[in-house]
Amino acid sequence: MRKERAVHPLTIRYTMFMLGLLVMGFGIAMMIEANMGVAPWDTFHIGLQKTFGLTIGMWSQIVGLVIIFSSYAIGKIKPTIGMFLNMFFFGLFIDMFMWLEWVPKGETLIQRAICFGAGLLIYTCGTGMYLSPRLGAGPRDSFMLALNDRMGWSIQKVRLGIEITVTILGFMLGGPVSIGTLVTALSIGPLIQRFIPMWERLMRKPYGVAAPKEQAHV
Repeated sequence: MRKERAVHPLTIRYTMFMLGLLVMGFGIAMMIEANMGVAPWDTFHIGLQKTFGLTIGMWSQIVGLVIIFSSYAIGKIKPTIGMFLNMFFFGLFIDMFMWLEWVPKGETLIQRAICFGAGLLIYTCGTGMYLSPRLGAGPRDSFMLALNDRMGWSIQKVRLGIEITVTILGFMLGGPVSIGTLVTALSIGPLIQRFIPMWERLMRKPYGVAAPKEQAHV
């Protein structure tokens, strides 16, 4: 007689989803504190913060909400619970780590570069974590994955185009643009492309996540 699993697979999947968002928030906070330039979306969020006030996390939430409804209006991408969870908690986790001051701060250039690089790896690893349970991608990643699936464009190319656009907008609003912004824009797509399959293999069995029909274009 088979022993029933103590924890329901859906509970495991939601736990991985939320942990991924938490890890992503910590990674972004590390990159911000490294002061070597931030991820393109955060350049935009910081530019909005400098121009209109509020916190970086709040602007992440507001922009995410706008993207959710814009994606549905333009591309008929239906909102999911995962999108709204991502929109709310990702911004909340960024503000939480910034407020608690748990993020390491490098003083020398080498220390800051290490913090930035570590933050980038942590952020992209967290992205793979929250996508692997397939509970719905966040607003920005849903748009990225939709273009990858429907247009046949690679994740790297889609992400790069999006990152360049929001970087320009963020810079125009006064957001920080530095070498770290360029490094992130060029590397974030390839890194996510590598982390997603790793976490999907972990979640595929025995947590009720079916194997993908086909791999994303590289």
